[in-house]
Amino acid sequence: MKNRQKYIQIFTTTTKKNDAYKIAKTLVNKKLSACVQITGPIESVYRWHGKIEKSREFLCIIKTKMSNYKKVEKEIKIIHPYELPEIIALPIIEGSQEYLEWINKEL
Repeated sequence: MKNRQKYIQIFTTTTKKNDAYKIAKTLVNKKLSACVQITGPIESVYRWHGKIEKSREFLCIIKTKMSNYKKVEKEIKIIHPYELPEIIALPIIEGSQEYLEWINKEL
């Protein structure tokens, strides 16, 4: 597969595992992601409204194509309970051809 950088992983976190599952199921059902892994709980330390905060969260790792980013972002914002959810994407710069072909086939 020539253009491996057309694939991305998008990350978002939620405080409730059920919210993470809802995001995952929605994205996979709508064929916006081939796979969403949910991990956690993890501990997050961050600055919010001028204060240092700590929370227990669940991390969603979303595998998709770069061309789906805006649609995935829109769906996450609809579902996500946070005022300002983390939605960041990183390029997949390399991967097994078979795995990347599977992502492509599922989308």
